[in-house]
Amino acid sequence: MGIKGYKFKKRYLLLLFILILGGIGLWKTLNAPLPRYQTLIVRPGDLEQSVLATGKLDALRKVDVGAQVSGQLKTLSVAIGDKVKKDQLLGVIDPEQAENQIKEAEATLMELRAQRTQAEAELKLAKVTLARQQQLAKTLAISRQDLDTAATQMAVRQAQIGTIDAQIQRNQASLDTARINLDYTRIVAPMSGEVTQITTLQGQTVIAAQQAPNILTLADMSTMLVKAQVSEADVIHLRPGQKAWFTVLGDPQTRYEGTLKDVLPTPEKVNDAIFYYARFEVPNPQGVLRLDMTAQVHIQLATVKNVLTIPLSALGEPVGDNRYKVTLLRNGETREREVTLGVRNDTDVAIVKGLEAGDEVVIGEGAPGAAQ
Repeated sequence: MGIKGYKFKKRYLLLLFILILGGIGLWKTLNAPLPRYQTLIVRPGDLEQSVLATGKLDALRKVDVGAQVSGQLKTLSVAIGDKVKKDQLLGVIDPEQAENQIKEAEATLMELRAQRTQAEAELKLAKVTLARQQQLAKTLAISRQDLDTAATQMAVRQAQIGTIDAQIQRNQASLDTARINLDYTRIVAPMSGEVTQITTLQGQTVIAAQQAPNILTLADMSTMLVKAQVSEADVIHLRPGQKAWFTVLGDPQTRYEGTLKDVLPTPEKVNDAIFYYARFEVPNPQGVLRLDMTAQVHIQLATVKNVLTIPLSALGEPVGDNRYKVTLLRNGETREREVTLGVRNDTDVAIVKGLEAGDEVVIGEGAPGAAQ
């Protein structure tokens, strides 16, 4: 082969190589995957605007049962978790001291009544003596001093009876108090409920000199009180009467519904953030709800029905007062459109103007080749 043939073959191979590279590039270009988008078809639906908060459950009615007399707690008839009825006996404080006080007061009253009987007899004698002296004084058979002495003796006897009567009344009051204290040694339930805490154990001594010591705590678990911790930014939107509901961590599918009762005026500061307690009641007939459960609370501000809604992730740049751009996908091509927003919550927003049912809205971009 000559030099010309060699050069021709070399050029041929080079051209063939270039054609192959060009073909590979063209194949890659033609077969490159088109950009894929995550989209959503716009459809009518309902939208609820709510304030979200975390709350704690408490019993609507809860009372600390205390002791009004001092002494040893002789018996305690209940345990934590027991359900009790109103006026049921819960425990007994040693009644011996109260019984002794009753005996002492009764003995004092007996003594005073005997003294009064004696004083009445002496008064009767003094009256008779005074009458006799008055008769003798008319005939000047006795001196004026003897008459005055007889009158004084009768007045003294009358005063003694008055003093004894006052002592009887005072000791009768002491007896009544001793009997009340004896009743206080029996600790009874002031309401129906469940024993949620026991503070004083059987055998312990309670001292009620300055304040009534707590024996146990009763809670009526048939109705629960929800205390939702609402931020200061959201609390200005709350009003009594608004619908509220919550779920608990153990059962997020069940909604417990109620009506907002009030918002406590005193805030609580948590890590420099200000929160207010919004409260509402819910029935608990099955006893599923317990004290101090964590509640995921929703307080409903507004609800709109049969409106077009899109996720907040579909919103693009703001273009004015409550107006945003969104991206639509039609025939594989995207284009922007301006929309006007209505009610929104933490995930979705209602569209007042700019979209129609059936529009396909871009809510995000996927990697090439990813499923829509």
